[in-house]
Amino acid sequence: MKKTSLASFGVCLLAAGVLAGCSSPNADWQKASTQGTVAAYRSFIQHHPDDPRVQQARNRIESLQDQHAWQSAKSAGTVQSYQQYLAQYPNGAYTAEAQGALTSLKEASAWQSAKSAGTVAAYEAFVSQFPSATEASKAQAAIDTLAGFQVELGRYRTASAASTAAQQLKSRFASLLTQVQVIAPSGTQKLTTLRSQQMSHAAALAACATLRRSHQSCSVVKIQAKSGGLSLSGL
Repeated sequence: MKKTSLASFGVCLLAAGVLAGCSSPNADWQKASTQGTVAAYRSFIQHHPDDPRVQQARNRIESLQDQHAWQSAKSAGTVQSYQQYLAQYPNGAYTAEAQGALTSLKEASAWQSAKSAGTVAAYEAFVSQFPSATEASKAQAAIDTLAGFQVELGRYRTASAASTAAQQLKSRFASLLTQVQVIAPSGTQKLTTLRSQQMSHAAALAACATLRRSHQSCSVVKIQAKSGGLSLSGL
């Protein structure tokens, strides 16, 4: 064989060796790791299905897909996008962050709804659903403003006398007193007390003024937490 032919053959063998080296499992793994994409790791698995690093490649694919799904959910920033992420990756790397973002969105929506309604029931529902929310204290303050007071209607030695008086008050002032509460004795208080429904301070003052014009004694009282531990019953 001529020297030129041998030289050409050697070059071909060298080139083939280089190409073989470039497509070896180690080289392909290095390439996939450098590119760090789902496509690159899938290509490695396709070309080397029996390589011991296949599971590692699958793990990296799952991690990348998790990350992509999270970025998509965060970019959308909606209740639906976070719920979709959590449904797809309940144990994902960003599960806690997604749940926090979802809760914040729900809190914000519920707070806006409560403010729009502007009722005691709406604020109470918000506090019940989100007791640790930043706006919970604002909701409670709104409740106190709207219904932090009652009109005290009298105190009686016996529960029987109080019940009779409550029925009479309900009959006489039906349009003013939508509820008369019979509060049982508690602690140092030995008498049974009658109180109106909860209302704002202004409404309580107005109601008491109307009652006094009808010769019904009364006073405006601020509601204590859980009515000071007293037992209430509405009539």
